[in-house]
Amino acid sequence: MKRTEWFNRTFPVIEDNGILPSVIERLCGTPARMEEIISHIPSNLLVVKPGGKWSIKEEAGHLSDMEPLWLGRLEDLINGATELRVADLTNRRTHEANHNETPASQLLQQFRDQRQQLVNRLRSLEDAQLERSALHPRLKTPMRIIDLAWFVAEHDDHHIAGIRQILQEHSR
Repeated sequence: MKRTEWFNRTFPVIEDNGILPSVIERLCGTPARMEEIISHIPSNLLVVKPGGKWSIKEEAGHLSDMEPLWLGRLEDLINGATELRVADLTNRRTHEANHNETPASQLLQQFRDQRQQLVNRLRSLEDAQLERSALHPRLKTPMRIIDLAWFVAEHDDHHIAGIRQILQEHSR
């Protein structure tokens, strides 16, 4: 099954802030899902780079690499910025991080620790803060906190699907 490339995805505006608690639970559960998947993979398969794309460890490390951006964008929204901070669309941090040399347990723990910061911040918000919006710099659409949380959850799932695709291709 072919996955849509991340930069070709579109994202609906989420009208209902009442689904934020469910999205937060989804975000909170991503580290556990990653651990469940990766803990059963032989170490030699964790570093296979199919077609020159990211390995499983690089996919996992990328999620951790993105956490400062997500937390920063959340702070942008809370602080009333008109435009969200720009992402490095080249993913230089992930390419230069050498995640394949880092133990999987360390990658997973780092992601868990960083994600907990985002989840804690989301859980601390007041209803009035949820109405603020800012322009997403690449998509050129306004985002509120619920939209950002949904976007992050979709990004998580995109990379988990990438990991599963690698596993499927190498289990044949």
